[in-house]
Amino acid sequence: MTLQVVLTVLEIVLLVVVLAFFLNRVAGQLNSISANLARITFGVRAVETQCAVIGPATDRINANLASAAGGLEQAAAQAERLGR
Repeated sequence: MTLQVVLTVLEIVLLVVVLAFFLNRVAGQLNSISANLARITFGVRAVETQCAVIGPATDRINANLASAAGGLEQAAAQAERLGR
C-alpha cells in the first residue's frame, strides 16, 4: 500500500512538472506572437499614415479629369463640325 501511495505521488509530481514545462513553452510562443503582432500593428499604422493623403488627392484628380473630359467632348464636337 505504501508503494502505491509513493508511486501515485511521484506520478502526480511528474504530471505537474510536464504540464509546467509545456505551459512555459506555450507562454513563450504567445510572447513571440505578441511581439510580432506589435510590429505588424506599427507597420499598419505607418501605412495608414502614408495613405491618408490619397483620398483628397483622388478627389482633385477626379475633378481635373472631369474638366479634361468636358474639354475633350467640346474638341470632338468642334472636330465633327469642321469635318462636315
